[in-house]
Formats: sequence, structure tokens, C-alpha cells
Amino acid sequence: MRAVPRSVCVFCSSSELIAPRYLTLADDVGAALGSRGWTCVSGGGSVSMMGRLARATRAAGGHTVGVIPEALRGREVADLDADELVVTQNMRERKGIMDERSDAFLALPGGIGTLEEFMEVWTAGALAMHDKPVVALDPWGDFALLRAQVDAWIDGGFVGRDSLTRVRWVATVDYAIEALTAPVLPSTDSVME
Repeated sequence: MRAVPRSVCVFCSSSELIAPRYLTLADDVGAALGSRGWTCVSGGGSVSMMGRLARATRAAGGHTVGVIPEALRGREVADLDADELVVTQNMRERKGIMDERSDAFLALPGGIGTLEEFMEVWTAGALAMHDKPVVALDPWGDFALLRAQVDAWIDGGFVGRDSLTRVRWVATVDYAIEALTAPVLPSTDSVME
């Protein structure tokens, strides 16, 4: 059985145009991670969901690792209060470090950057390149169209049905924490090109 994660990579938005409920969600996730003494690995920004997540994690007793590309330090306003702030040369290096430093992955609602990061770790899990839990926290149905598109890819033969076992879709923070600690189901299919 997989050990309880100590370090969770959270993908989420840095947009300041989002509804307040998303900021509250980030607060709740950070509090849940921090209260368990877990480390939150994030994109290293101090604004919007990213910043709220990190601050809530620290306030609840957790540790934060922010990983931010040099080019985004000003745009996403680097989290200088992070317990550890890693500045990378580019996005690929950022994602590699976030992956290396994490025992599990949690995607919150976000934009194209969040989606890209989430899809990469989901794909890597489906291809058996890692055995870390991948969880999508979706309390308001923000991922519904993505899920419908994945179903269409499965129906078209582009994606193996077993790839669905590599991500857990949940609607509450409590279920997300439970899913992050649950055993990972192996995928016998692969993503087809």
C-alpha cells in the first residue's frame, strides 16, 4: 500500500479575475494540507488561488514550496514568504521540479496552465511513468467539458478506458484528501497517438 503523501503538488489559478468561491476553495485546501503537516508544492505565485493556497497551508502548520520561472516572478508575484522558493529558467524545468518534489497531485479549477499541468501528470500516470495519486477537485463542475471530451476520445479509440483509473474526480476537500491517500489503481491501457 502507498504511504500517506507528505508532499502534494497543487495545480490552480493565478488569475485575479476569478469568483471569490475559488479563493475560498484554495483556502480550504491549504488548511487541510497544513493541518496534516503536509508540504504544499505549487507554482510559487502569491496572488489569487496560488497565493491563498500557500498562505492557508502555512497558517495551518504546513510547509510550502513555490516553484516559479524567472519570467513569471513579477507577473505572478513570487511568494517570497514560501518556506522554499525555487526559481527556474522555464516552464519545463518548473514542472519537472514540481513533479520530483511531490508524492501526489491535486488539480483545482483553473485555466490553460492548470489544465496543461494536470493533463501531463494524468498522462504520465496512464503511461505508468509514475504511480502517484492524481486527483481533480471539482465542486462546481468546472471540469465537466474536459470529462466529456475524454469520453469522446475513448469512444474514438484515441484514449484507453483504463486511463480513467489514473485520476480521481471528487467534489469536496475531504474527498480530495481521502483520494490523495488512497491506493493508486494500475492502468493497463496507454494513451494512443
